[in-house]
Amino acid sequence: MYDLLQLDPATIKRGWSVMLERTVRELRGITCIDLEDSHQPRQEIACTRSFGHPVRAHQELEEAVTTFASRAAEKLRKQHSLCGQVLVFIRTSPFRKTPQYSRSLVVPLRRPTDDTAHLVHAALLGLKAIYLEGFDYAKAGVMLMDLQSDQLHQLELDLEDEPDRDRTRLMMALDTVNSRYGKGTLKMGSAGTQTQKRNWTMKQMRRTPRYTTDVRDMVMVKA
Repeated sequence: MYDLLQLDPATIKRGWSVMLERTVRELRGITCIDLEDSHQPRQEIACTRSFGHPVRAHQELEEAVTTFASRAAEKLRKQHSLCGQVLVFIRTSPFRKTPQYSRSLVVPLRRPTDDTAHLVHAALLGLKAIYLEGFDYAKAGVMLMDLQSDQLHQLELDLEDEPDRDRTRLMMALDTVNSRYGKGTLKMGSAGTQTQKRNWTMKQMRRTPRYTTDVRDMVMVKA
């Protein structure tokens, strides 16, 4: 650490990176990144994944898109935002010598929301419109767009049977349970009920062991 502090910041920038230069300056007590800058809400929230194996069945794509939309919705609520449009896409792999297909669609929402059920419903509507049979799909994703603060609400005649406050409490309960007991403990029915690994999940063969978050990856030391 001492040797790092003695290096010239300009030299570090030329030889390594701007981020390392800022780190050295911060260690010297020079503020380079304002605290406010790191808390700016995202303008878009995306959740996309490449599949571990090619996927053809519409039901499997529904499970994947539901899972991606649910994860994006959780991030949306965490930054206290609402979503006005949902983009969904599917595509085949450009590296495989198979028929190619790629399509995306933006589904506008009637009013901005952070409700997982509404966001998943919009994503699945988009998937249904762009899905074509006979292709080996390699990747899919969901992007939440047209974001705004959850302090701003679009008013309209309340024609729903279920008040918004009950939906808000439901989403809070969903996030609380999944935070305490692990992702996917509670999920939408369209995400599937299988417990075994699905075709659309990533292989993760080279994933770094989770030493601090998964007891199965802890290092065992024998005396």
